[in-house]
Order: sequence, then C-alpha cells, then structure tokens
Amino acid sequence: MKVGILGSGDVAKSLARGFIKHGHQVMLGTRDTAKLKEFVTETPGAQSGSLADTAKFGELVVLAVKGTVALDVLKAAGAANLAAKPVIDATNPIAEAPPTNGVLKFFTNFDQSLMEQLQSALPAVHFVKAFNSVGNAAMVNPQFAGGKPTMFICGNDDKAKAVVSGVCDQFGWETADMGKAEAARAIEPLCMLWCIPGFIRNDWFHAFKLLQRG
Repeated sequence: MKVGILGSGDVAKSLARGFIKHGHQVMLGTRDTAKLKEFVTETPGAQSGSLADTAKFGELVVLAVKGTVALDVLKAAGAANLAAKPVIDATNPIAEAPPTNGVLKFFTNFDQSLMEQLQSALPAVHFVKAFNSVGNAAMVNPQFAGGKPTMFICGNDDKAKAVVSGVCDQFGWETADMGKAEAARAIEPLCMLWCIPGFIRNDWFHAFKLLQRG
C-alpha cells in the first residue's frame, strides 16, 4: 500500500520504518519538512511532504501527532484528501499537565473520546483507533516471552478495520476489535495504564494481552 503518515515524531518514524520493512511505500507529512530531512536521508524508502500531499498520497493514512493538535493537523491535511480512506488514529488526549503519581491527565472525559471528536468533525473519514496503547519501541514486531501482544482497535467502518487488522498482523500483533467508535472511550485510557510503569519504574517496554477462554 501507499501509506501517508501525518507526523514527524518518534511514533511517526517508528511506524514508518515498520511499513517500509513490510514493503509499503511511505510518505511522512509535516508542516516543516526540514524536521524530516535527516530521517528521510537515513531511511531508504521514506519520503516527506506537506500534510496535504501526504494525505493525498496515502491509500492508508496514519495520524501520529499530539492529541492537542490532532484536529488542526487533519484540517491542514484536508478533509477531501482523507475522505473514505482508513485512517489509523494513534493519538491520545493527553493534557498539557504533568502526571500525578504516574497517572496522565486527559482533556477528554468518559462520555466522548478524542477519536469520536475527530470522527464527528470529519464524518467521511474512516477512523480506526490503534497503536495508542504501546510505546513506539514496541510497535513493530515486538518480542515478548508471553507471545504476541494484543492491539485493541475500534471504528465505525468494517472494511477500514480489516485493513488495520492486516497491518497489526504484519506488525506482529493479535487484533481485538472492540466495536464502534464509542469503544475509544475505553481504549484511549489504556495509554494512562501503559505509562504508569514508565513513570514510576522507568519501565517502557511492555504491552497488553487479552486472554480468552478456549
């Protein structure tokens, strides 16, 4: 696939490497392409462009930016460039405030997730929540003694979720489909839980696994 990644930080770069590793074409989009000059030079197969060009390029688009700027980035990418495409929403609604005893603060509440806000603002886009509850170091083909970790996803479009499930499989994850967009109210706070060992024990390499009967 052609994959457009909106973002220039560690998550965007880690996912870009993963997509390139598995044979996809990748463009990273940012407001300032100078931020990605070194990465593109050092990463064969990566290219960079504007947010709009990246959204146009991608058959699959990944939103990998801070939650506080997610909507602005999508608007700059262009609703028409994203319409009817699967968009992996890897964002979290982390507030601009320090954690309390290792627990992050969110700017959303339990009645509406960030992904629901984005879906409401861009109804023609097929958002799928994924890759928000693990650190960038373990996003692509992580090796754990307990086997494959679980990637919790949700979204309103079944075809988009099938595409994202395929990516998760390539990247070494078991996929657990939690249903429609409302499930992001539960999936986004997994970021809080995932971060606690990091903040209190400096342990940043772990993931969740859903155990099922039979």
